[in-house]
Amino acid sequence: MTGEPINEKREVPLRGEFVELNKLLKFENLVMSGGEAKLAIQSGSVLVNDEPESRVRRKLVAGDRVLFAGVEISVVASAG
Repeated sequence: MTGEPINEKREVPLRGEFVELNKLLKFENLVMSGGEAKLAIQSGSVLVNDEPESRVRRKLVAGDRVLFAGVEISVVASAG
């Protein structure tokens, strides 16, 4: 882990089989643009399941956890 404290926890339900990491950061308003998401991911600032992730379009599935900027996002299966 980066040692950064978790200030907020969120759950994000999937609308399909997966969501790409860069899009998740953008949809959750943790970055302002796709370019900013790419830079954050490639810099090693984003953790997926407690490991640094450098793949911008990493496919996240239910059960994955993302940590960035003090926000922990749990990807969950859609109820519908």
